[in-house]
Amino acid sequence: MVESDQNMPEVPPAVAALPFVRVLLVDDQAIIGEAVRRMVSTEADIQFLAVLDARQALPTALEWKPTVILQDLVMHDTDGFEVVQQFRANPATRDIPIIMLSSKEDAHTKAQGFSAGANDYLVKLPAPLELLARLRYHSSAYRSRLERDAAFHALRESERMLAELNVRLQRLAELDGLTGIANRRRFDEVLASEWQRAQRTRRPLSLLLCDIDYFKLYNDTHGHLAGDQCLKKVAEILAGNLRRPADLAARYGGEEFALILPETDADGAVAVGEACRRQLEALSLPNQPAPPGRIVTLSVGAASVVPVAGSNPATLVDIADRALYDAKDRGRNQTARRG
Repeated sequence: MVESDQNMPEVPPAVAALPFVRVLLVDDQAIIGEAVRRMVSTEADIQFLAVLDARQALPTALEWKPTVILQDLVMHDTDGFEVVQQFRANPATRDIPIIMLSSKEDAHTKAQGFSAGANDYLVKLPAPLELLARLRYHSSAYRSRLERDAAFHALRESERMLAELNVRLQRLAELDGLTGIANRRRFDEVLASEWQRAQRTRRPLSLLLCDIDYFKLYNDTHGHLAGDQCLKKVAEILAGNLRRPADLAARYGGEEFALILPETDADGAVAVGEACRRQLEALSLPNQPAPPGRIVTLSVGAASVVPVAGSNPATLVDIADRALYDAKDRGRNQTARRG
């Protein structure tokens, strides 16, 4: 290898960040390498490296990252056109500008070189002024392309991150900030969607409305922090009893929760409600002012219908709400059923 006497970094930085031209000469004649080196040695914006062995051309380019390649087409025991094709076949070098060097002006050779993937053609040795102009022109175009591709990649990455952020924000907008389960907005959307689906399939749709018994007493006695923890625990129990992907647990409002159970009949809904109620009861969270057991309990209203054309999901909510009042009237800590 023949290289310039200019200072060169041991590990070159990324090409797009380089403020100068990096020329890789592939020529098996040392005298040509020395002549080109002298032409560029006085140019502060140009770095130069020569490879005498064409077999080292691609590995050197991959490591050194030139912005333009000077490629001799006639070398001992090497087909210069094949070397050009090697550069073009590698993703890391396929876009680097290649200037063909030949000892004669020949249209057939030019055509073959351009067909192999070269960008320009010079008869060696060219005048220094012309060589420098072409080196800077092709390097500038290459760096501009890299910057454009980097900007495009950054834009695509920004778009991807923005899309992910929008999805996360959408999910957050559908969740209750305290309990982490679905909020009332999401509940309304899912109930309307499942109502329409149940109309089409003529399958039952069930709804559970759940209310924490004497929650105001619990809050007043134990404080709002403990009340928040109680709400989280109830939400965890309800969400843990969902069995199908379409099932939904939501905070309906205050200390009231709801479970949407598609394709679930009344018996199945009552079974889910009872499972939730018993699990909360088993925790024995103390609620001293609350009769009769002085623990936190849950009242559940279960409703199940097969929606018909022209009906409204509010009908199901109203039935479940009346069932919940039944549970309250009968002494709380139980599941009442209507529909």
